[in-house]
Amino acid sequence: MIAEGERAKPAPPPTEVVRGNVRAALAEDVGAGDVTAALIEADAPAHATVISRADGVFCGRPWVDETCAQVDADIALQWHVDDGDAVRRNDVLFQAQGAASSLLTAERTLLNFAQLLSGTATAAHACAAAVRGTEARVLDTRKTAPGLRAAQKYAVAVGGADNHRMGLFDAFLIKENHIAAAGGIGAAIRRARTARPDLFVEVEVETLAQFEEALAAQPDCIMLDNFSLADMARAVRRNDTPTKLEASGGLQPSDLAAVAATGVDYVSVGAITKRIEPLDLSMRFR
Repeated sequence: MIAEGERAKPAPPPTEVVRGNVRAALAEDVGAGDVTAALIEADAPAHATVISRADGVFCGRPWVDETCAQVDADIALQWHVDDGDAVRRNDVLFQAQGAASSLLTAERTLLNFAQLLSGTATAAHACAAAVRGTEARVLDTRKTAPGLRAAQKYAVAVGGADNHRMGLFDAFLIKENHIAAAGGIGAAIRRARTARPDLFVEVEVETLAQFEEALAAQPDCIMLDNFSLADMARAVRRNDTPTKLEASGGLQPSDLAAVAATGVDYVSVGAITKRIEPLDLSMRFR
């Protein structure tokens, strides 16, 4: 869930995941066929250049490659950037050569993927920069575009932040309603340990009293939900166990430096994947 140690270059999702993302995107855009592109002679060649219209962090190369491969395997790409590279306004990202009709059919789908994922990577980079110099690490959440979770979480890692759990299957996150149904914080944590001792166990608390109860049960992590800065600092001082502490609750990039300064281990920010401004990219033909 949350890997410690030196940061390695993120690995993109498995090929079958990227392929499925692209297949679904092309199905909704192209449908039974691109009627406008069909007006162009089938063998008319074209050369296209994709540029950035803004500064940011690029991400999305596997999805661009796969889009071109699915539309027309004869499209040839020449890359000038890789995922994780900083780009500036008017930088050339890649060039494409092939049938004009094929490039026009692929254009919107490949730009949609590259713009969304580059916007996600850019936001993640800004958040990670906000806590630089502290021990805190920025985490994403499950607030992602449906069907594109693996893609957006990859973009988060490319931007320099970290991934929380992928879904409901790979870690426990025990929240208010789970606690009520299980009979208390301690009972819920014990059940999690018994049911799946191999999984990471985190519990969300909303008060310092709940924090004390959770700390006694020693989960792997305690999420401090909507705590004030003062109460976050109190929880950090009180914690004399290996349990990690995570701050959460509607945090914005402008909040991160102050939150990280309290000494928490993690800061989760849903806005990294939920409130994304896609990086402005443009494809130009000649």
